[in-house]
Amino acid sequence: MLSQVYRCGFQPFNQHLLPWVQCTTVSRSHCIQPSVIRHVRSWSNIPFITVPLSRTHGKSFAHRGELKHAKRIVVKLGSAVVTRGDECGLALGRLASIVEQVSVLQNQGREMMLVTSGAVAFGKQRLRHEILLSQSVRQALHSGQNQLKEMAIPVLEARACAAAGQSGLMALYEAMFTQYSICAAQILVTNLDFHDEQKRRNLNGTLHELLRMNIVPIVNTNDAVVPPAEPNSDLQGVISVKDNDSLAARLAVEMKTDLLIVLSDVEGLFDSPPGSDDAKLIDIFYPGDQQSVTFGTKSRVGMGGMEAKVKAALWALQGGTSVVIANGTHPKVSGHVITDIVEGKKVGTFFSEVKPAGPTVEQQGEMARSGGRMLATLEPEQRAEIIHHLADLLTDQRDEILLANKKDLEEAEGRLAAPLLKRLSLSTSKLNSLAIGLRQIAASSQDSVGRVLRRTRIAKNLELEQVTVPIGVLLVIFESRPDCLPQVAALAIASGNGLLLKGGKEAAHSNRILHLLTQEALSIHGVKEAVQLVNTREEVEDLCRLDKMIDLIIPRGSSQLVRDIQKAAKGIPVMGHSEGICHMYVDSEASVDKVTRLVRDSKCEYPAACNALETLLIHRDLLRTPLFDQIIDMLRVEQVKIHAGPKFASYLTFSPSEVKSLRTEYGDLELCIEVVDNVQDAIDHIHKYGSSHTDVIVTENEDTAEFFLQHVDSACVFWNASTRFADGYRFGLGAEVGISTSRIHARGPVGLEGLLTTKWLLRGKDHVVSDFSEHGSLKYLHENLPVPQRNTN
Repeated sequence: MLSQVYRCGFQPFNQHLLPWVQCTTVSRSHCIQPSVIRHVRSWSNIPFITVPLSRTHGKSFAHRGELKHAKRIVVKLGSAVVTRGDECGLALGRLASIVEQVSVLQNQGREMMLVTSGAVAFGKQRLRHEILLSQSVRQALHSGQNQLKEMAIPVLEARACAAAGQSGLMALYEAMFTQYSICAAQILVTNLDFHDEQKRRNLNGTLHELLRMNIVPIVNTNDAVVPPAEPNSDLQGVISVKDNDSLAARLAVEMKTDLLIVLSDVEGLFDSPPGSDDAKLIDIFYPGDQQSVTFGTKSRVGMGGMEAKVKAALWALQGGTSVVIANGTHPKVSGHVITDIVEGKKVGTFFSEVKPAGPTVEQQGEMARSGGRMLATLEPEQRAEIIHHLADLLTDQRDEILLANKKDLEEAEGRLAAPLLKRLSLSTSKLNSLAIGLRQIAASSQDSVGRVLRRTRIAKNLELEQVTVPIGVLLVIFESRPDCLPQVAALAIASGNGLLLKGGKEAAHSNRILHLLTQEALSIHGVKEAVQLVNTREEVEDLCRLDKMIDLIIPRGSSQLVRDIQKAAKGIPVMGHSEGICHMYVDSEASVDKVTRLVRDSKCEYPAACNALETLLIHRDLLRTPLFDQIIDMLRVEQVKIHAGPKFASYLTFSPSEVKSLRTEYGDLELCIEVVDNVQDAIDHIHKYGSSHTDVIVTENEDTAEFFLQHVDSACVFWNASTRFADGYRFGLGAEVGISTSRIHARGPVGLEGLLTTKWLLRGKDHVVSDFSEHGSLKYLHENLPVPQRNTN
């Protein structure tokens, strides 16, 4: 270990820098040399990704998802990010978090640069402390007392504060980066350093040499000597360095960086001043959109405001650097805001030169909201007519649909597993079944919306009703299931809900034509926009954050998809099940003829379905009986791989592979077999290892069956019936949006009823609460009134 410390931040750098630079407290063997490949470290709790980082600079990234390929990145820290709320001193917690994120990205092989404010605030803190100390000593000497009068602190000149704060700020950064074995170097610049050609070349060479040596340059305007900013002094095609926003933009373009991240104290760019009632965060900002934005006042500290940031961002974008403006002060996001941006997550405002061909997902959400409200006001017969028309289109346009599906299957060949290919495939029989299901939905939708559930006479001429209404806007995310689109669309239409659909890219061609047919059907009553298909490059996690546009998320796909959505959804309810671990308990009094039929249908008819059998529970008295042998023989014929549970394995000399977990959804021709002592033991096993989806008992004993039906706490509990009956179509619901294992609102196969909520209607005649007080003239009646009979035809 070398005893001498080389402080990169205080050394002059030029074209002839040393071939290696030692980081503080790091031995020579660990110093970064130009020829050494950077090693990706795993010491941070911030997740990071390994991506190819080579990129030819020239054009900015068109989409957020491409930001993960950024190699050279400038992070600009605004004064509001670096300083405390009292504008005197630094926000040490935020700075430490930012340094950690920059270190993570640096150790991924990226080239990171910081443009930081904070010298003035740090110097102000030091100078105020010195002034207070000096004044208190003088006052104590003059008064001869320890009691100090109120002391006035003079206004501190910014350049003096900067001079006093620069060294301390850099020492702080250096100490923080040292914790991650990263060296940092300080560079102070002024406007002249960019306007003088020789100084520009020197600066450029210094920065490139630092990056080559894996050192993080920390750049700041030299506020100790910088002259006051001159308004409107930009040169033709060049931005003047008036503040750290313009400095960051100029530096990003000069160094041909891929990404500029500007951190401030607001979430990004809004279409009106943040905090105003109608202010909306702009997700993507395009050149020429300035006219649609109203700028507010500048930041509480610092030289620039949002207008200065936008001007600098657009200038950098024109120079080929992508830009994101985001919040670096919010305690819930500041700990991962930089890494989230680089991973392509929807954070802040992304500046792009490429406008999408269609509407943004936010605009689609608004269209679905307004379209859904119009849909809800239609007569039931009109909604039914739309669904009937869609059913007709599915059969009339069969050839076009199957041709599009053929393209999807050809593109998916070799990329998708056989069960997923089966889900992706459409056929004439599937389309005919879909049409039949849609007509069932149309028939059941006649009195769904606006149905009166309860009527109460509160008092004379004051009547209350509870009626059904749509939930609002639904987001349905589905994988490899194009037949899901018309089913869900029909249920949304019948229930008067707006709908956002996000299908898997493997079914893009099928989904596109099915959505066009859906909108064609909606057009007959002028509500085409009520159902939207999200075709933009939106990540599912980003869609789950649109809590102001989406009222309910319904995932339809793998258990992993459901879990990911439940984790990502912030403030939006998720209806669904993460797993379909379905059990069948074969009782000691089960019929030999029924058992093999039920097991075969539950496991082998469609093993990839969420309602397929995954665990078979056998009563111990059935072991080594003809019934048990018949079950095993049938499973062998069907080529089902058997996994033995712990108890079952203990009965066998040579057992099948022992199950790794009793809580497994195989989704294939695999089955776990376990032994139980009685019906109560079976129920206990189901409650411990099941997913509350669908569970079955096979027995001829009615009392045992009823005990099982009443005590198993699952969404669907059957007696002598296949698990595959857990389906909206088979239940007579017409179709389903999914199967829910949650305990509120809807449970089991969710059809039309599960997409409705209620509201209360109160009709009175000048009624006020004071009339019902102790000395009032009216009394509460609370009489139940008859409810109109539901049309069940």
